[in-house]
Amino acid sequence: MRDEQSIETEATELLRTLIRNACVNDGTVASGQETRSCSALEDYFAGAGVTCERYTSEPGRESLIARIEGSDPNAPRLLLMGHTDVVPVSPDGWKRDPFGGELVDGVVWGRGAIDMLNLTSTMAVATRRLAKDGFRPRGTLIYLAVADEEAGGNLGAGHLVERRPDAVKADYVITESGGVPIPTSKGHVLGVTVGEKGANWRRLTVAGTPGHGSRPFRTDNALVTAAEVVRRIAAYQPKARILDVWREYVKAMDLGPELTAGLTDPARVLDTVRGMDNLTLAREAHACTHTTFSPNVMHGGVKTNVIPDRVEIDVDIRALPGITTEEVDVMLAEAIGDLAPRVTIRTGRGQQGSLSTHDTPLVAAMERVTSRLMPGSRVVPKMTTGGTDAKFFRWQGVPAYGFGLQSLRIPYTDYPQMFHGHNERVDTDAAGGPCRRGARRDGRLRHPLAGFAALRAAHRTRGAHSARPPQRAPRRHPPVTPSANRTSLHRTREVPLCWFHTSKPSVMTRPLTFLQVTFAVQGFSGS
Repeated sequence: MRDEQSIETEATELLRTLIRNACVNDGTVASGQETRSCSALEDYFAGAGVTCERYTSEPGRESLIARIEGSDPNAPRLLLMGHTDVVPVSPDGWKRDPFGGELVDGVVWGRGAIDMLNLTSTMAVATRRLAKDGFRPRGTLIYLAVADEEAGGNLGAGHLVERRPDAVKADYVITESGGVPIPTSKGHVLGVTVGEKGANWRRLTVAGTPGHGSRPFRTDNALVTAAEVVRRIAAYQPKARILDVWREYVKAMDLGPELTAGLTDPARVLDTVRGMDNLTLAREAHACTHTTFSPNVMHGGVKTNVIPDRVEIDVDIRALPGITTEEVDVMLAEAIGDLAPRVTIRTGRGQQGSLSTHDTPLVAAMERVTSRLMPGSRVVPKMTTGGTDAKFFRWQGVPAYGFGLQSLRIPYTDYPQMFHGHNERVDTDAAGGPCRRGARRDGRLRHPLAGFAALRAAHRTRGAHSARPPQRAPRRHPPVTPSANRTSLHRTREVPLCWFHTSKPSVMTRPLTFLQVTFAVQGFSGS
């Protein structure tokens, strides 16, 4: 119990440090300043026997890599990726200081507590403990703490993939967005994120004619026109598309035949979500079956008594995988309709969605291990409606998954509201409090990926002989074609799961946190 408590304390204090560093990314190059958290993580890894490398994309925008070298250079590499930046806050909406990292009744409060400094911290804790105990996998383990995820990742993961591909070359990636237990009549569903939508941001400029505000009758007021443009975009509903990953997820949710049919029929899904009382599920269902248009920012006007001649509208468009940027522009023009001549559209971010196959040894290992940590649970592939840095790797054909098993203390319905919302928090059970078998006697999961003994048992019962070679995801390119001399991030050959095993038996005998469980999920820990 003493070591279990030290793990919880270690993970919790590192999380609180990262929250207090307040690496707020508002989308500008000068924001973020993730160098603060890179320094904190480098200090944390000091003396653990791992080498830290820091990579700078712009002044203050740093990412950190720590690695445990494998014994076999041909064995597959696992990359564990967390980001250190967070989104801005509206302090008036918070019950506690959003950057105080307060620990109250076993709950840590602060921006980034679940998005995703909790996993960034527990990944670091487990990596450090593995290294200090002499752990050496066959395939290299890479811990990556990246900058700029909250603004698209081009100054973090995207920069590394483009400019330093050898540093992040991997065969599998685990990052955020997954693992929240969702109760069903057949047990908890644990979503593993295998894909995400493509972010396509557009800035619309609406033109008008200036004049005196005291004489508004029949004037060409750009703000009035912009209001109608916003209304049209908000009301626009493109044709629904039902992806296989959504169909499989809905069936696993055990929602009943009528609701399941409504949510998986492209002709019925919109009417179905309009009539649902469960807003959390309704919003998810709509976003997972439609390319969405959300007008979120408007700027215009110079003075109260001046009729504005220019108004800018920023629209967040999220395209389903398979939808091109050209198709997005056609949809946007359709939404604006006959007001199009009054509107100039400038393309900001333009990205395609990404998907990884879930038919891999890694996901199979996740299923085996989580079934022991949370008996009766099922790991089900899902798509996230937001964006993550996983896309940079999926575009290169590297299977990338979002997963980090959460505890049951915070209701699953609270998680979507906390992402980029008020009062973000995580319980210390989910931040680092393991128990010896992963679950308490009362049935509550005590730690999101705890129970090292259960993991070792999983490897004893399921050897490498039954594992299938990984099935590569179809290559999806980002909008900018990679340069011809770029080094591939992904190995061309397929690898058996047995290569994930260590060259010697693990010296670990106590339960540890996220990374050791992650290693065990991959087979790194040995048996």
